[in-house]
Amino acid sequence: MTSNEAGTHGAVLADPPPPGEAPLVELRGAGKSYGNIRALHGVDLAVHPAKVTCVLGDNGAGKSTLIKIVSGLHQHTEGEFLVDGQPVRFSTPREALDRGIATVYQDLATVPLMPVWRNFFLGSEMTKGPWPVRRLDIARMKATADRELRNMGIVLDDLEQPIGTLSGGQRQCVAIARAVYFGARVLILDEPTAALGVKQSGVVLKYVAAARDRGLGVIFITHNPHHAYMVGDHFSVLRLGTLELSAPRSEVGLEELTNHMAGGAELAALKHELAQVRGVDTGGLPGGDDLTAPAGD
Repeated sequence: MTSNEAGTHGAVLADPPPPGEAPLVELRGAGKSYGNIRALHGVDLAVHPAKVTCVLGDNGAGKSTLIKIVSGLHQHTEGEFLVDGQPVRFSTPREALDRGIATVYQDLATVPLMPVWRNFFLGSEMTKGPWPVRRLDIARMKATADRELRNMGIVLDDLEQPIGTLSGGQRQCVAIARAVYFGARVLILDEPTAALGVKQSGVVLKYVAAARDRGLGVIFITHNPHHAYMVGDHFSVLRLGTLELSAPRSEVGLEELTNHMAGGAELAALKHELAQVRGVDTGGLPGGDDLTAPAGD
């Protein structure tokens, strides 16, 4: 145990960075191949401070591969990966964390039966006293965890309660506050609302916005365009390992984002097929209004 203190393809639209503001993390034509399998190809992504970059895509679109490259779990095999404008090639997630890139996965890396404050400092416990009789500084860890959670707007009545007794949304928020406290500058959130209900998803989205307001660059991975549009500043849609769409919020609406996310051609084909089924109203479905049945149908 160690003592730690706080540190602080398709239609691709151009999105110039704000004047004088360099991206914290940037991918330029990045890709990843596993032998003959090309999981990701030609992806451009820029993450700026105090901005939420939403990465959307269906299952198999390449979102997980993108996370693994940025978080240091895997190395890219093509293109460039830059942190603070300098090319990097991380060997381990620890190297990425040392550069301020923290990832909150769906499983949250928590121990359900341990108290909230122990999970907050899990693996980075504060200690006191001389070596070799150093011991946990429980009082300081409790006070620090409570303060940092409150700074993020998270108020828990009892930090001694097992973290497993918290709701899914609350556990996500504790994980976000922990990453912020330990000096994250770039926060990667892997499908944080995927297993949550409407109310708990709203709680998590509120703290995603809170992390952005504290100056972090956030990469929000999701397959839900509605959640993305609530907090996103820039949207990147992956499809079969390539970039389908890259656009700032000002240039894309929710309907267009949803269309790119689902795949316009597939939606049009599905609408046509459903139109042949008796009792199914396809009038309100996206996919084009000029679809007609082929001759002979």
